Amino acid sequence: MISTVMPPFRLRSSAIGLSLCTTLAGVAPAAALDGRAEPWQIGLQPANTLVHEHIRSFADFTFWIVIPITLFVLALLIVVIVKFNAKANPTPSRTTHHTGLEVAWTVVPILILVALAIPSFRLLYEEMTIPPADLTLKVTGYQWYWGYEYAGLVSDKGKPVAFDSVILDDAKRTDPVRQPRLLAVDNEVVVPVGKVVRIQLTAADVIHSWAMPSFGVKMDAEPGRLNETWFKAERPGLYYGQCSELCGRDHAFMPIALHVVSETQYAAWAETAKSDLDKAYARLAQMIEDDAAKTRLAAR
Repeated sequence: MISTVMPPFRLRSSAIGLSLCTTLAGVAPAAALDGRAEPWQIGLQPANTLVHEHIRSFADFTFWIVIPITLFVLALLIVVIVKFNAKANPTPSRTTHHTGLEVAWTVVPILILVALAIPSFRLLYEEMTIPPADLTLKVTGYQWYWGYEYAGLVSDKGKPVAFDSVILDDAKRTDPVRQPRLLAVDNEVVVPVGKVVRIQLTAADVIHSWAMPSFGVKMDAEPGRLNETWFKAERPGLYYGQCSELCGRDHAFMPIALHVVSETQYAAWAETAKSDLDKAYARLAQMIEDDAAKTRLAAR
């Protein structure tokens, strides 16, 4: 049975939402804001993992199978309406069986389903087969926020580094553009780019679902059960997700914010987070700002 109590050591700060979150968002490059849906967006979000690239490819493949089927059925309906209405065909046909049609509408759907099943099973296998992990992150869903624990990252108190991530109140959103409403949080998850991150999911009360569209990840967090999934982010940036399982009154107010950074930046953040989470976010923000300044200087 998986314990659903709060981790014994959780780093907290009431000032993070006001200062560090603003700093992190303020120095992030424009590309870092791509990990969220756009108004009137049609289709999936841009992929930041190989798995999501394959999901997008499978979605496109399915689309070009569905469209001909839809047009064919529409054409049949039009033919029936025009040719077999009571005025055009007052004497209805008495035909009850047609061997060719019986074979066709049995075999063709089977072939279509096989064509869909093969890449579908391949994709499902890829999603569920976790490669050797560079980082393990335990995620616990609560009503209505997320708890995170970094396995193997031990604090100065001898406990795993852990913290809660709560939606950022509107009063604390100093930059509406870089702190999107209903998506910005006080404590962002920080992971290194290009590394396999194993996600272990559970819940403390009801069923939640940890969904990160840009990574092609969506997995239920269930009380008393440990589910696993994984991702490997290909590009740095700030990416957003949300709880995708109806979990009560504030279901719509428990977003996910995940900051993908370089290995050097992550190592610095992780080392400082062992003793002080506030200073860890501040150090990360400063490193991002310094790197951005160097990039602007080199571009001149």
